[in-house]
Amino acid sequence: MSKVSIIGAGNVGATAAQFIAMKEVADEVILVDVKEGFAEGKAIDTMQSLFLLGSKVAVKGYTKNYEPTKDSDIIVITSGVPRKPGMTREELVGVNSGIVKSVLAETYKYSPNAIYVIVSNPMDTMTYLSVKYLEKLGKKDAKTKVIGMGGLVDTARFLYYQSTIASQEADLVDREEADGFVIGGHGDTTMIPVATPEIYRKVAMMDAAIILDHTKRGGAILTQMLGTSAWQCAGAAISRVVEDILGNFTFAETPQSVYREEYDACIGSMVTLSREGVLDIDAGEWEKRDDFKKSLEAVKTVNKELGEI
Repeated sequence: MSKVSIIGAGNVGATAAQFIAMKEVADEVILVDVKEGFAEGKAIDTMQSLFLLGSKVAVKGYTKNYEPTKDSDIIVITSGVPRKPGMTREELVGVNSGIVKSVLAETYKYSPNAIYVIVSNPMDTMTYLSVKYLEKLGKKDAKTKVIGMGGLVDTARFLYYQSTIASQEADLVDREEADGFVIGGHGDTTMIPVATPEIYRKVAMMDAAIILDHTKRGGAILTQMLGTSAWQCAGAAISRVVEDILGNFTFAETPQSVYREEYDACIGSMVTLSREGVLDIDAGEWEKRDDFKKSLEAVKTVNKELGEI
C-alpha cells in the first residue's frame, strides 16, 4: 500500500491529488490544510469524481491534523503564499520559509522515512531549506530524499511553446516532435531551456527567441491572466514525480531541483528517481555553460535570505 500526503489543499495541491487518484499512482492520498473544512471538501469532491472515473484510490482531507499522514511514502509540500501578478517567486522567501519549516517539523514526526517533494516558491530555495532543516531534525538521508518540483512544469511550457510558436515560413513543430528540457533555477531569469539542434533548425531565429522568452516567463504570463499562480500543469507534474518514485519502471531522466554537494545548493538538474529518492544525477555538458553558472549564483543569492536555518 502506498500513501502520498499533500500539505496544502489549494489549487495546486488539490489538482495534484486529483491527477494522482485518476492515474491510480498511489493507493491513498491525504490532503491537509490550515483552512477549516477546506481539505475535507476538496477530498470529498475528488472522491465523488472517482466514482465516475472508476478509480479505487482513497482521498481523505484533514484540517491542521498531521497524524493521518503517518507512514507516508511521499510528502508533497505546496503550502505557502502563491505569487500575485507582478511578483517574482523570490519575493516569497520570508513568509513561505516559516510555513515550510512548520510543515516539515509536523510531517517528519509521523513519516521520518518519507521522500519529500517541494513545490512551494521560491522552489529551489525552499528545497534547500527543506534539506538543511530535515537534517537538523535528524533525517540523515535528506540530501537524496528531498526533490524540488519546478523543472517539469518549465519543461512542459517549453514543449508547448515549441508546438505553438512558429512563423509561416518555418515548419511547425508537432506535439510529438517537441523535445528538450529546462534546468537551472526555477525563476523567470534563471531557468535554462535546452533543446536539440533539430528543434532549432525547424524554427526561425525570431521564433526561437520567442519560445525561450515565453518559457522563462511562462508562470508570470499565466499569473497575469489568472490573477494567481497556474495549477493544472503543476498538478500534473507533481503526479509525474510521484509516479516516477513509486512506480518507476523506465528510470527516465527528468529535470528536478536536487541538492548538489559540489554547489551546496539545490538547482534544477537532470536526475533519475526511484523509491530511494534521487538515484542518479546527470551532470551534462550544459552545466559547464555560463548561463548555468549565473543561474546557480542567483539561486545561492536568494538562499542567503534564509538566514540561519
